[in-house]
Amino acid sequence: MTDWDQLSPQEVERLARNIGPGEWAVDRQRPISTLLGSCVAVCMFDPVSRVGGMNHFMLPNIRRNDHHADDDMLLSGDYAMEALLNGLLNQGAVRHRVQAKAFGGGTIIHGMTSAGIGERNAAFAREWLTREGISLQAEDFLGPWSRKLLFIPATGTAWCKRMPTTMTTVEQIAREEADYAASLQRKPPKGNIELF
Repeated sequence: MTDWDQLSPQEVERLARNIGPGEWAVDRQRPISTLLGSCVAVCMFDPVSRVGGMNHFMLPNIRRNDHHADDDMLLSGDYAMEALLNGLLNQGAVRHRVQAKAFGGGTIIHGMTSAGIGERNAAFAREWLTREGISLQAEDFLGPWSRKLLFIPATGTAWCKRMPTTMTTVEQIAREEADYAASLQRKPPKGNIELF
């Protein structure tokens, strides 16, 4: 068993599982990482069961119309929060012990059509955690930065590095967020598919 807290952030990042927009992961050992722009990542963990996870969402909630409500729910922040919490509970976390740390919501691409999305994401994360009675132990929201986030699920340790906005960073985040936004607009495949 690796003592992750004894490793440098660079070593942890090298060994971490990376998640992108619209994804979430739960683990007991392996660190989880992500790169954030206007998206928000919430890390939840149970310090006694030593299990934790992270999500990465771009939009608080999505509702185009009733016909696509199920598809929309699967791709929204409210689904990402529920999926992460349920994943923790399924791995032995106890709800009243679950704690959270949350990051992101930066404004790194000025003039985007989704102006204010970072603020909405941050407000949504705070509101959801409050509503669910989950203590927010640390946060780093908003500002003109992108963020590199590393999280160690077993201990709840999180490193958040604010990064200066460079063209390379903006292009990478813009590409990931554009791909994710495009996936939200895709029609589901025809046929009988059961989502679980």
